[in-house]
Amino acid sequence: MSPAALRRMIVAHSPADAEEEASRETILAFLDSGGNVFDRRRYAPGHLTGSAFILDASGKNLLLVHHARLDRWLQPGGHGEPGETDPYAVAIREAQEETGITGLQSCLSTDGGTGRRGDGAMRPFDLDVHAIPARKNEPAHLHLDIRYLFVTPAGIRPAASAESRGIAWKPLLSLLNFSTDASIRRTVSKIRAFIE
Repeated sequence: MSPAALRRMIVAHSPADAEEEASRETILAFLDSGGNVFDRRRYAPGHLTGSAFILDASGKNLLLVHHARLDRWLQPGGHGEPGETDPYAVAIREAQEETGITGLQSCLSTDGGTGRRGDGAMRPFDLDVHAIPARKNEPAHLHLDIRYLFVTPAGIRPAASAESRGIAWKPLLSLLNFSTDASIRRTVSKIRAFIE
């Protein structure tokens, strides 16, 4: 995806609240700074990431992984690989690596059920900028996360990767009580409104 197409995609996104609007503005300013925005070695202020909120085929359960390094239940997602420039491709690859699920379908249907905008870019479901704490080889930095909503084919059984301590389907109706992560709670509220 070209930098111009990426910027148009973020500009076209409609934030749900002031927090998501602030994330959108931070991502736009970051994109305007130029350079390789997916380079995970770019720590000032951070880099783009892609993540996947995954519903089961019934639309009643959301898949979360227990992230080993952060010790929290989160949606699958992460860094772009060298040469990747499309956050949707990053989100799909990371979701497959972290859950073993193939055949994910975007929930955002706009033109013929593809979820693609007129310029070919997949529509994000949510935007979030969050801090990642320092660790041995990395300073503290930001993840400027572009998030997508997917549904699995029927009968899928996910499998946890080595990056996580567990994987589980969590009922959407109880997730607001389960998660203390503000960005997950906002996104779950958006998902519930989207599917109702």
